Amino acid sequence: MKLNTVKTTIATALLSIVMGCSTSPTGRSQFILVSGAEMATLGSQSFSELKGTEKISTDKQTNQYVQCVTDAILEVTPPQPDFEQWEVVVFDSDQINAFALPGGKIGVYTGLLKVAENQDQLASVIGHEIGHVMANHGSERVSNSVATNGALQITSIALGATGTPNSNLIMAGLGLGVNVGVLLPFSRVHESESDLIGVQLMNEAGFDPQGSVELWKNMAAASEGSPPELLSTHPGHDTRIDDLNAAIRQLPAQTRRAPDCGKPNV
Repeated sequence: MKLNTVKTTIATALLSIVMGCSTSPTGRSQFILVSGAEMATLGSQSFSELKGTEKISTDKQTNQYVQCVTDAILEVTPPQPDFEQWEVVVFDSDQINAFALPGGKIGVYTGLLKVAENQDQLASVIGHEIGHVMANHGSERVSNSVATNGALQITSIALGATGTPNSNLIMAGLGLGVNVGVLLPFSRVHESESDLIGVQLMNEAGFDPQGSVELWKNMAAASEGSPPELLSTHPGHDTRIDDLNAAIRQLPAQTRRAPDCGKPNV
């Protein structure tokens, strides 16, 4: 990239800092510098890498179950401006974990199904992870990192957007890629916001929202000793359960019934 182009890119990015205010689905003010389209591209790229390194489940019943629950949640999920289709992959691993990347890429580890004991509990996790994408938490986190690190980091992002090898810098900032892992922990604000979005989605889809409370009780039991990856930086169990119960009391009456997705033997 020529020097003048870099200067122009930096100036544009710095101007974007001033103009980077946005609002989350819950009405919370956000600072967004990295575009959703850029994040979607990075998320899709990282998901492809992950599928090449992680073992993918070939169990038909398990895949149908996870897809069924996910599809029901997606039916009530608003269309996203930066991608058209969601993709869900089940990874054969004992990790108690799930994630959703920008670009609509959802990963569920089979270990989660031992803690999420029924479809309502699984729906609470899927809804929560989709909430991260809906609320642009990935863009917000990277944008805050860019603003903190200044113009040098901005230049790195600009170079990465043009297809140069420096794209690994932003990949690391996301916590994405083969050698970095799936996701850096979200903040507690992001986690609490995704809890709220998730319980709203699962309720609208016809799942029992009380399943979210039961899920986190199971998570609390499973976290004795070494916490599951899904619990990194999450709110305390009691706080989370209290907040979910308060949110459930405010939910509107359900207008649809969730499908019977069954439950695989795990």
